[in-house]
Order: sequence, then C-alpha cells, then structure tokens
Amino acid sequence: MFTKISERFEAIEECYEFMLAYAAQGLPSDEGSKSGTQVREFLSRAVEALSGLAESCATAMQEEGPEREDRLPAFLTVLDRDARDSLAAMELVLAQPSISSQLIDNLNASMHLRALLTDVFLLGEVLRTQRTRAKAAQS
Repeated sequence: MFTKISERFEAIEECYEFMLAYAAQGLPSDEGSKSGTQVREFLSRAVEALSGLAESCATAMQEEGPEREDRLPAFLTVLDRDARDSLAAMELVLAQPSISSQLIDNLNASMHLRALLTDVFLLGEVLRTQRTRAKAAQS
C-alpha cells in the first residue's frame, strides 16, 4: 500500500513541477506544442491521484503504524479538504478549451494546491519514517 501512496504523491509532485516549467514558457495556448499536450497529461494524472487520496492514505497509515490511529483522523480531514479543493481547481483548468501559461501560473499560485503539496510532503515523510521504524523493529 505504501508504494501506491508514493506513486500518487509522485504524480502530484511531478504535475506541479511540470506546471512551473509550463508557466515559465509564456504560451498563449496548449495547442500545437509538445508541452501543451503534456500539461493536460500531467494534470489528468494528478486528478486521478487526488481521487480518494485521503482514504488511501488512511489505509496505508493503518497498515504501516496502527498505533498512531488516534492522531490520524484530524490530519486526514485536512488532506481530504485540500485534495478536494485542488481537484476542483485542476478539473476547472482541464475543462478549458485552451490552457495558457498564465492559467497554469494562476493554478500554481493557488493556496489550495500549495496546501495540498505541503500535506503530501508531510504525510510522505511520516509514512517513510513509519516504514523505516517498522523495518528496524523486524531486524
């Protein structure tokens, strides 16, 4: 389960990194360029990764460290809210007939997306730490 969560986190992080580069290109549209095609692909993968993210994280964390279940629900509520808010923004952008660099720059600046990224970094580190401790305890 940890691997699946890591893959979701990676898709979200890669999308954000690509969007930073795309925003810097100053493109008026996503039509007619390789990066224009890619921006939709990265956004689509991130949207897929965001769907059900909090539930998947809950399962992974319970499998990796059930002793911390009492601290988990409050953070997962935050993650779920941030994921839903970011998902709404990404879906709005994907629904546009044309995706300019300016539109992506505005998405990058969204507090919802930034909060989500912080959640992902924090939770990723917690999961990695739990996994390291569990492996050490087995040795």
